[in-house]
Parts: sequence; C-alpha cells; structure tokens
Amino acid sequence: MQGLRALAVTLVVLSHAGVGAFAGGYVGVDVFFVISGFLITSLLLRELTTTGGLSVRRFYARRALRLLPASTLVAVTALAGSWLFLSKVRFTEYAGDAISSALYTVNFRLALSGTDYLAQDSPPSPFQHFWSLAVEEQFYLVWPPLLLLSWKAAARRRGLLAAPLALLCAVSFGLSVYATAYAPRDAASWAYFGTHTRAWELGAGALLALFLARREPAGARGPLRQALAASLTWAGLACVLLAAVLFDADTPFPGYHALLPVLGTVLVLAGGARPTPFGAELLLARRPAVWLGGLSYGWYLWHWPLLVVGPMALGRPASVRLALGLSAVALVLAWGTLRLIENPVRFHTAFRRRPRRAMAFGLGLSAVAASTALVAAAFPPPISSDATAPAVSETLASAPGPGARGAELADLVARSGAGLPSNLTPALGEVKKARSAVYRDGCHVPYGPTRSPACVYGDRSSDTVVVLLGDSHAAQWFPALDRLARERGWKLVSLTKASCKVAAVTVVDHRKPYTACDAWRRTAVERIGRLRPALVVVSSSDAGTPARPAGDPVRQWTAGFQDTFRSLTATGTRVAALLDTPWPKVDAVDCAASYPLRLGRCANHLPQAIRDERRQRAERAAAATTGVTVIDPTPWLCDARGNCPVVVGDRFVYRDDSHLAEGYAEALAPVLGDRLPEPVRRKPTS
Repeated sequence: MQGLRALAVTLVVLSHAGVGAFAGGYVGVDVFFVISGFLITSLLLRELTTTGGLSVRRFYARRALRLLPASTLVAVTALAGSWLFLSKVRFTEYAGDAISSALYTVNFRLALSGTDYLAQDSPPSPFQHFWSLAVEEQFYLVWPPLLLLSWKAAARRRGLLAAPLALLCAVSFGLSVYATAYAPRDAASWAYFGTHTRAWELGAGALLALFLARREPAGARGPLRQALAASLTWAGLACVLLAAVLFDADTPFPGYHALLPVLGTVLVLAGGARPTPFGAELLLARRPAVWLGGLSYGWYLWHWPLLVVGPMALGRPASVRLALGLSAVALVLAWGTLRLIENPVRFHTAFRRRPRRAMAFGLGLSAVAASTALVAAAFPPPISSDATAPAVSETLASAPGPGARGAELADLVARSGAGLPSNLTPALGEVKKARSAVYRDGCHVPYGPTRSPACVYGDRSSDTVVVLLGDSHAAQWFPALDRLARERGWKLVSLTKASCKVAAVTVVDHRKPYTACDAWRRTAVERIGRLRPALVVVSSSDAGTPARPAGDPVRQWTAGFQDTFRSLTATGTRVAALLDTPWPKVDAVDCAASYPLRLGRCANHLPQAIRDERRQRAERAAAATTGVTVIDPTPWLCDARGNCPVVVGDRFVYRDDSHLAEGYAEALAPVLGDRLPEPVRRKPTS
C-alpha cells in the first residue's frame, strides 16, 4: 500500500515538474483516489464486523487529525508566499482559494473559474492541488452514512451491500465520460474537478474492499492463487505506468481514459490481498518505497506551492531542473512535517478516545486557515506608483481634429512612463475585473452555442445599424464602438463568439475541429444580411490553427477572409476590418504588478508583438479584392521605434496576455471613429 502511494506521488511530482517522459503523471491522483476508497472502506468494514455499528463521529475525528494539521500549515505558508512573491493583483483570488481549500470546496471554485473565458489563461494558484483533497472529503461526507444504511438494509443478504455504491459508481463514470467527451469547452473544468465525475474512482477502491471482505473468510489468506495474484499486481502496475507515459495534457481526462490507472490500481490491490514472493511487492514493498509512501501526503501538499512560488521567490525562470530541486526541498519539508506535526498531533493522548475534542480541534484548524486568509485579503500587498500621467480621454477630446488626435495619441504612446502612474484609471487591481456589457449580458457567446442572443446597444431606435462581428479580439473593441454609438446615434448590434475567426477557415479548438464556430459564423452572416446594417466592423485574433492546414497558409487565410467579406458586402454593406492588435509578451497586468516602476520589462516590441504577420497580409489582400476598409491599430499601441508599452498616459493598455483593457479601448473611441467609413443608413429586410 505504501509503495503504491510512493509511486502515485512520484508520478504527480514528476508531471508537475515538467518531466516530459511522465507528462501523464497526473494519473497519480487517480491512484490515490482508489487507494483511499479501498483503505477507508476496509477500516469501516472492520468496525462494522466487530461492533455491528459505525461511529461516524469517530470516523471524521480520525480524518481531522490525519489531514488538517499538515494541510493548515501548508495553506498558511502558501498564503504567506503568495503575499510576498506572487502577483499582487491576484492576491485576493489566492486568498479566496485558501479559504475554499480550508473548507474543502476549492474544486468547486476551480471548476467555476475554469468556465470564465476571461480567466482561462490565468497562472495556476498555489492552492490548486487541494482540489483532490476536497473531492475525497466530499465523497466521505456521503460514503460512511451510505455504507451504514446499506449494512443495516442488507443484514440478511450481504450480497446487496455493494449495490448502492455500484449504482453510484456507474452513474459517476457515465457522467465522467459524458462531461469529458461531450460537454462544451466552457464546462470542461467541471469534468476534471467535479466530485460527480470522480466519485467512481474512490468507489472502485471501496467496491474492491467490499468484494474482498465477502470473498475472504476470517483467517484466510485470500481467494486468489499466488500465480494469479502476482500476475494481477504486475499487470496493474504496468497499467498505471503506461497511463503516466502515454497520456499528456492533450488527453481528454478523466473520462474513459481514467479507466487505465483506476483499473490498474484495483488490480495491484486485488493481487496484493494475497502476498506472493514474486509479485509487484518486489518493488512496492522495498524499504525506500515504503518510507516514501509514508511521506506521500506531506510531499503532495508541499511540492505544488513550492513549484508555483519558488521561481518567483528566487527570481529565476521556471525550468525542469529548478522544479526537481524544489520538489526535493518539498520532500524534506514533508519529512519534517510528519515527524514534528502530523504524528505528534495524530497520536497525542489528548485526543485518544475523545472524538468530540478531535473534531473541535480540526474545526479550529480550518477556522484558523480561513480567518488568516480573510484577514490577508483585507490587507493585500501594496503596488508602487510613479508620477501623474496625462489623461488619454481628455487629451484626445481636446485635440482640434482627426489628424491632431492621431498625433496626440502617438505622442502619448512615445512618452509612456517607466512606472505605473499615480492616477492610473482604473487602478491596476481593477483592470482584470472590468467587464463590458457584452460579457455582463452574456452577449459574447462561449464555445458551444451556434447562435448569438439579441444584443443591441447605443440608440436602439436609430435607423443607422452598426454591427460588431468576430471573436474576443472584436469584443475588446466594444467599449469604443459603444461610446461611438451613443455619441453618434447608432444602433449597435454585437455578434462575437469565443475564438471564432472572421475568416471562413475551420480552426482547432480543444483538439477538435471548431465546427460550432463555422455554424455560428454562417448564422451571424445570415442575420447581418437581414439587418442590412450601415456598417459592419470585423476583427479577430491572429491565433488559431487550421484544422486542415494548407501548404500555403497565406492563400488559405486569404480565401477564408474573402469568403466572409464577399458575403457581407454582397448587399452593399460597408465593412471595416480591424487588424489584430499587437500582443504583450506576457500577462501585462501580472508583469506590471511585479515591476510597477520598471514597466520596460513588461513592454513588447515590433515585429515580435504581431502574432502572425502572414495572417495580416492575408486579411489585407482579401480586403483589397472585396472593397473592405482596413484599419491597423498598431500605431495606437506602439511607437515609431517599435516599442509597445503596457501603459499609455493614465490608461493600462492590456487586461491579460492578448486583449486590450476596457478602459484603454474606450479611450480610443475618437481615433477609431476617425478611421471608420461613414455609415450609410439602409432599411433591414423583413
């Protein structure tokens, strides 16, 4: 058992450290789930058999003494490391993660944040690994009472004891397969972090314990012959190792892929029920493996915060070598935690035969961790600032004309300071939180839907209809177009979808052709045809890989843009194509929070800031043949020397590693309005 735990935690650590040969080492968590279900159920059955009953209070008391001392220490330490070394603008998020970790609900928080399109590229939380502990404890809120009820209900027919759990496992596995394979990308995180999709893995271990308890009479060595037992252990070990080696980040997981490590663990445990001299215990029962298995819980707890915080604390870029070194430090910390905290608390005489006192102690530890995080969230780390900077909106508003506005903006970009201005609007901590109406109203549709809701802004009674079409890099321009619509009396219709390109080229999303985008684009273009707008503004990100790459990518993208542009201009609608904005080299907000007075470290430069120059050439070529106006926003973000700052005047330019910040996009409304073709009013068709 301990040797199997050692294997599981080693696979997890190697995977998290970035060792490519074990990219699928995350299956170690699944091994832990099966072991936990098997061991806990075996202990519960022993109590039921000997006493005829089950003390749920004593069960939870044992769990509290076993888990909470070490997890509380790690959580508080990770919180301190986050305050000192990680992104200052994300600290309140990390504090929230710490609170949910202390309450064993962090898996729900991670699943919810994973469905937020704007948070999908966020750096990992130092508390992210607590999700597996949360899943276990949520399962054990249900399983002991369910086992007790099943025991009483099946008093005369023990064969029915496993029926409720078997049904639970079947439903959970079905949900796991469905959610992993068929749920939209927006809900994919629920497949990974959800208790409903993981319960079957703990249940598999529990079912094995029930089977062995029924088949193995008291005093017997087990129902399996030695040869079969040895074969099972080696076959199971091979399954776990194969999963760790063959799987990677692109493997749809858990789903049916999780069967390989789960069944492998079940085979090892089943074969291990009858010890043999030539089974997998030749490896797993060795003293080093047993010793490491005893440290598995602590090593799992410590390694992830060190991998996240360590590189920032040391001021070194993340690497496999550094990650392995930090993992070794985590193992030392695990040994110290076991010797000095876990065992002394767990076996202290003050808690012997006092489950109520043990549960109160556990609740107290959880309260300490949660309250510490609450207090820390109220006092986030400060972010330094520099002198006052010119206000972008006021500067552009006071310019006498279009040419002067462009010149004023170019001057502001060129004079961008080296530090965060004291009058930054909004404050750096609010940049990521800002959400324009298309996000608040659900108008920027996620990956699954193929139609957009009716989202109309500006002057809704106006006959001058302007449409915004594209992906999130079109939606980033909504604040500017919304301002123009209100100032100029336009009716603004927003049609945007996550990662859906303007060009009629099928791209890859989540390892599959993004056919939902193609269907959405067709319906959007048909809807625009019925609206007969005065102007359509299109834009999309230069990221995205064609599902069927062509030998000449420029030609492929040119044809895709031409297809869409011709469909839009066929009824005489004017079309303006906004080229993709230059990208920052990292998440601009996180970088500025780390280097608030050295923003040059965060700035990108041309031509590296252009994500795909070939894509932009294709868009220009397609526009030239279809009469579409091309607008290049690069001069609004980069100066004549090719420097692309993250702050211009009093506005932060980016909200993450690719999108414009809401405030800066809104401030650019006057210069965007100067470049747009004059809309021509046209009546919609019935």
